[in-house]
Amino acid sequence: MSNPQLDDGVSRDATPSLLARAAAGQPGPYPPVWFMRQAGRSLPEYRELRAGTAMLDACRQPELITEITMQPVRRHGVDAAILFSDIVVPLVAIGVGIDIVPGVGPVVDKPIRETADLDVLRELDPADVPYITEAVRGLVTELGPTPLIGFSGAPFTLASYLVEGGPSRDHARTKAMMHGQPVLWHALLNRLAVIAREFLRVQIDAGAGAVQLFDSWAGALSRADYERYVLPHSRAVLEPLADAGVPRIHFGVGTNEFLDLMHDAGADIVGVDWRIPLDEAVRRIGPGAVVQGNLDPALLLADWSVLEREARRIVAEGRAAAGHVFNLGHGVLPDTDPAVVTRVVELVHSLGH
Repeated sequence: MSNPQLDDGVSRDATPSLLARAAAGQPGPYPPVWFMRQAGRSLPEYRELRAGTAMLDACRQPELITEITMQPVRRHGVDAAILFSDIVVPLVAIGVGIDIVPGVGPVVDKPIRETADLDVLRELDPADVPYITEAVRGLVTELGPTPLIGFSGAPFTLASYLVEGGPSRDHARTKAMMHGQPVLWHALLNRLAVIAREFLRVQIDAGAGAVQLFDSWAGALSRADYERYVLPHSRAVLEPLADAGVPRIHFGVGTNEFLDLMHDAGADIVGVDWRIPLDEAVRRIGPGAVVQGNLDPALLLADWSVLEREARRIVAEGRAAAGHVFNLGHGVLPDTDPAVVTRVVELVHSLGH
């Protein structure tokens, strides 16, 4: 990866972070650690700050974005921050009618079912999300050498919400469109890929030191369907960002049958859920693989002896990779004791290469 400069001419990372080193296959003294959903409901300071503020409103306030993003960095001493936002933010910003309903998730006013429905999906302009640019710039200054990870939802996961009208267990309408209306399907994902790519570029241009593409629901697909109907669109998000000089992380849940394809989409780091060992994930991805993961989030609620054993196992298995970023196999659960998260960070920091 190159070493680009920000708009003010300052080098992005004169001294590469542990995350950047891992992504380049040049591990540091220990695996860098961060956690998906590290900023959120497991932290009492987050719950206090968010009280009375709707999720999408919080995602449009730079001061709130900044404070919530910083909370786990201060508390846990993690090696990377991830921007507090939501995968539907760029869609809402261009005028798609979506609300995040507590206890449910994103709910779409008018699901996409026919070609005319695509008209709402115009390209994203940086002027649509000025609060993201402002928050990222402020965070980069406040974080100093700790990298900020920007993120976006992947085209398939965004499409599933838009087609189903909200969260779905079986993604039936999504799969029906994929197979029964392939022209409409590819047109939908083409548009979503452009939106996701530009949302990531906004964050990179503002100073984000890495980006992650979340394909939370891709595990609902077979390998053949992923390769035919999803991979080209995820590649359209990630490959054009190759010259940005920041690590590109690609993560999905239940995607272990096509980790190699997720890498081929343009990922420097492949996120792995808790269902397979990291050394097996490395074998499936191929030579030079860099992986992220993969502690089962539920184990953060287990006895420390169990948690310590599993964390040590994951660090050991991660040594099979060219680089390893310690994380969970999905996000921190709301009932997690924050003190346990901090203790895991300290343990991994003590387990050097």
